[in-house]
Amino acid sequence: MSSERQAVAAAFQFLSRLPVKAELDFSPELLKRSTSYYPLVGLVIAIIVWSFAALTAMVLPPVPCAILTLAVWVWLTGGLHLDGWMDAADALFSYRSRERMLEIMKDSRVGAMGVIACVLLLMLKASLLYTVLVERNASGLLILPMVWSRWFMVHAMRRWPKARNDDGLAARFADMNGKRVGLAVFWAILVTLCAAVGQYIFAGLATVTEEAGGLSLAGAYLQMHLSNSGSFPIWLGFALLPLLAYGAGTFVANRINRRLGGLTGDIYGALNELLETVLLLFIVILYGL
Repeated sequence: MSSERQAVAAAFQFLSRLPVKAELDFSPELLKRSTSYYPLVGLVIAIIVWSFAALTAMVLPPVPCAILTLAVWVWLTGGLHLDGWMDAADALFSYRSRERMLEIMKDSRVGAMGVIACVLLLMLKASLLYTVLVERNASGLLILPMVWSRWFMVHAMRRWPKARNDDGLAARFADMNGKRVGLAVFWAILVTLCAAVGQYIFAGLATVTEEAGGLSLAGAYLQMHLSNSGSFPIWLGFALLPLLAYGAGTFVANRINRRLGGLTGDIYGALNELLETVLLLFIVILYGL
């Protein structure tokens, strides 16, 4: 297996439960190469999540559908990022010294703040999924939160120092080549452009079908699910979501960096969970899904 194919396999094995069969040693070099393909992992997770939601919505009401979809979403990641979210909450909301906060994040036990933060996050995600399912006005924009949140993890690995000097997870990504971040940007932008083009192609097909003499069943579905909603043009969302991921992620990472003197593996996971939720919330607010 070539080095790049190993890197792709490592990205999927590390960030998901998807059945990618490959014998890998997960050396620091392989882990750093794999970061280039984190946005592609996000893409596959997004396709599975929204496909499952669409199919389940055909037979179930929105509430159980949203909960089952969220369960699949969490299962696909193995709870990896949620674990980081809880550990980060326990540490950052303890308001202890830097050293003590780093110790808390290394502790395998979960405290009260971690549980509260996890419950609130999952409740918010479930409510956002419910909103999308009720309105049934999904679009290619819904792919982007999973893609750009994982790109930001790669950016954070390169941009901010490591909080610990030990052999923790973050240390394994130390001194990452800038080309790896550049390749991750390339994949994230490519996915965004493809989603935008697909959005307009399908919406255009629905319009043509309607003008040709009434919407077919497929045309009605496309118009309902892919047409622009709200007062904002859909292309604006494709332009703003990457900027929001960068801006919100940078703001939070800078705050955490000042408190911890760097970032940790738990913080990378927490940033992913935060940005997924913020971007999905932004889509719901901007387009009234």
